[in-house]
Amino acid sequence: MKTTGTLIAITSAAIQDGQPIPTKYTEDGENLSPPLAWTYTPKGTKQWALICDDPDAPTPRPWVHWVMYGIPGEIRSLPQGVEPAEKLASLQGAMQGKNSWPNGQTIGYRGPAPPKGHGVHHYHFKLYALDSPLMLKPEMTKEAVEQAIDGHILGTGELIGTYERK
Repeated sequence: MKTTGTLIAITSAAIQDGQPIPTKYTEDGENLSPPLAWTYTPKGTKQWALICDDPDAPTPRPWVHWVMYGIPGEIRSLPQGVEPAEKLASLQGAMQGKNSWPNGQTIGYRGPAPPKGHGVHHYHFKLYALDSPLMLKPEMTKEAVEQAIDGHILGTGELIGTYERK
C-alpha cells in the first residue's frame, strides 16, 4: 500500500508519542478508545481512515485493535470512548471494522492486552487522509480497508503508544 504524501500530526490528550498508554485505555482498565486529534488536513481530503495495530504481537500479522473508516473529511478529532458499533451517528456515519479478537467484541476498539511477560508492545495509531469518499460497508477487516484506500491516500500520520504486562 502506497503511504507517501503529506505528513499529518496526530496527537492525543491521553497518549504521548512513544510513551506508555494509560491503563484506562487497555483491557486491564476501562478499555476505552483514547481521544485523538489532528490539525493539518491535506488539500482535497474527503475522508479519513484510522487503523491501530500491534506489530509486536506473537502472531503472523500485526494484531488489529481498531479499524475506523468513512470518517468525513471535516472531522478533526475522535472523542474518548467511541462506542463499539458498526456505524457511528455521533461521527456522521463513520464506520468501524473488525479487530483481531476471535470472539466477544469484534467490532470497534479493543485496547492493549499483550501476553504477560512478552515485553513492551508498540501500538500504532495510523491516520490516512483520503482523496475521495469511498463507499465501503461496515465490519471490514484491516486488509480490506487498506486495499480500498490504496491509491487514494493524500497523507498519513502516526501516533505510537506502548504497553507491557509484567
